[in-house]
Amino acid sequence: MHRFSPRPGLAVCAALAALTLTAACSDDAGSADGAATAGTPAVAGGPAAASTTAAADPALAASADAALTGNTQQICAQVDRTSTSFGKLFVDDYKLKIEAASKGAEAKQQAAEKIARDVQNFSFALTNMAAITTDVTLKTALTDASAQVKALEGDIEKLDTDKMAELTAKLDKACGKG
Repeated sequence: MHRFSPRPGLAVCAALAALTLTAACSDDAGSADGAATAGTPAVAGGPAAASTTAAADPALAASADAALTGNTQQICAQVDRTSTSFGKLFVDDYKLKIEAASKGAEAKQQAAEKIARDVQNFSFALTNMAAITTDVTLKTALTDASAQVKALEGDIEKLDTDKMAELTAKLDKACGKG
């Protein structure tokens, strides 16, 4: 029986908590409009599912992308909101993984599927933002961050906090914060 050790995850959680706080404090503009989770699709039946229903409409999503295209300041604000949302989700997913480890194979499988979806959604959001920005530095930073997240393949144990901190710093710099 393989036991899940929470020790490596505590460092990851601490790093992501710092990332979350940094992103939350860096730009409050636009955060009161309820769009904090728009860049990260909700898991069906999850608590944010109702708030992102409109984002599922392809025409609405296309018009939102068109409105953001080339607007580096607004894309950076969306990066902050999406990163903050993922940081919180990551901490919740890590807790879910720990709890599922003691509840049997089905619980572990369900947790793994949810975590994989959450990681995939975040990677997709970063890729989408890279596609609509015209700023080359920001596009590169978003593409790199998406590739790093995608490389996790849903396994949050693979998260390299140093690399994620480097990518976050690169995103901050591309957005004029560093």
